[in-house]
Amino acid sequence: MAVRLHWFLPTNGDSRTNLSFGSAIGARDGRGQAGATERKGDLAYMSQVARAAEAMGFEAALTPTSSWCDDAWIVTAALSQLTSTFKFLVAFRPGLQSPTLAAQAAATYQRVSGDRLLLNVVVGGDAVEQRRYGDTIGKGSRYARADEFLAVVRGLWSGEEVNFSGEWFEIEGARLLDPPA
Repeated sequence: MAVRLHWFLPTNGDSRTNLSFGSAIGARDGRGQAGATERKGDLAYMSQVARAAEAMGFEAALTPTSSWCDDAWIVTAALSQLTSTFKFLVAFRPGLQSPTLAAQAAATYQRVSGDRLLLNVVVGGDAVEQRRYGDTIGKGSRYARADEFLAVVRGLWSGEEVNFSGEWFEIEGARLLDPPA
């Protein structure tokens, strides 16, 4: 089995501080000044990192999902137009948007990127982070919701009309115009 390497695109920027859980947001030096080692995660910088990783043979890059970083779908869709073969592993949280909308977004992304979307399903971090999105259910329930969400998405990607009735979602007559291959 071949080793496939992926990189990480920090959509909130780079710094010498710990980026976990957004702790680098507004990071300050000992004098209360913004740290000189911080680099904003703007599109120019992200495209530089993505093209360098692509040139070095990395297959893809993971982009995070959190309240402390830019939206991975939007950033990577833009980056897909600035790279040629590099894939983007977009972390997303099922249940924070409808499964029909997510399936449609992913199908559109595949078309505009030349089939370079990979998905990283994240049921959620800690309860504080989830509440920032208005999501107050417990982790076990988030897994159950993700199961229903993915059943709907898979059904839509099959090209068939989807009617689904579950604990978390009620979908009637959904179909994608052009499902991914």
